[in-house]
Amino acid sequence: MTRLLVVGISVLDYVHHLDVLPAGDAKHRSHAFERIGGGCAANAAVGAARLGGAVTLVTRLGTDPAGDELAAMLGGQGLDLRAARGGSQPVSSVMVARTGERMIVNFPGADLPTVPPPLPPVDGVLVDCRWPEAAEAALRHARALGVPSVLDGERFTPEPLAALADSVVFSTQGLADFTGLADPDAALAQAADRLPGRVAYTDGPRGVVWHGGPSVPAPAVAAVDTLGAGDLWHGAFALACARRMSLADASAFANEAAARKCARAGGWAVYPTAADLERVP
Repeated sequence: MTRLLVVGISVLDYVHHLDVLPAGDAKHRSHAFERIGGGCAANAAVGAARLGGAVTLVTRLGTDPAGDELAAMLGGQGLDLRAARGGSQPVSSVMVARTGERMIVNFPGADLPTVPPPLPPVDGVLVDCRWPEAAEAALRHARALGVPSVLDGERFTPEPLAALADSVVFSTQGLADFTGLADPDAALAQAADRLPGRVAYTDGPRGVVWHGGPSVPAPAVAAVDTLGAGDLWHGAFALACARRMSLADASAFANEAAARKCARAGGWAVYPTAADLERVP
């Protein structure tokens, strides 16, 4: 079984489902509410595990009740959980519209540990930027092992950290923040000039666009809930890279996994499994 190390943030999400996203200074009422696990790294790790990977998640959890609750949630996902405990747990308030669009307000936690635990031997590495010390350690660990590494280029991506990754896959917002350019293709060209590894951005139905190609479109689905889909994409892509799939095949595998998530409302329990996908490497 392919071993994947995922390093970064885990969040307890308080999710409200509404007809439309709220606007303006007013009170709003949701028609459904759930409390679920989330966060870039946690979502990616759970997604990769459900797709057949042997996943180690290195993350930080608070020592407050929210941290205890999230630890229990992660404990049931078939992960090798290596959590550094301390401080206040990251939490998010999330609003999801019937169209699948979502709005997120995140509290990133406070007084969380900075020193990561020892890292195991693996076949691939995925990091986000929310725990920089651990992300740097994991990317250097990947280099020492000679295995593929992927960085989730969301908002506030530090360039020195991104330079350590074999592949940096930005969101369109993350790419705009990184370059200061609104046009994603111009921004992608600039990011490629600045970073030594492969560079791409994901853009919902467009799928993923790699600098210099390929551009791999996403399957067409009726989206009902996009929450966590980008994180799942990164987990599926990193797992495919660890399996040494080609860039185009790894991108298509990740696109299909994320698209299937968007067609289902809910959290980790509705993430696709390997058996759900038409093509399983």
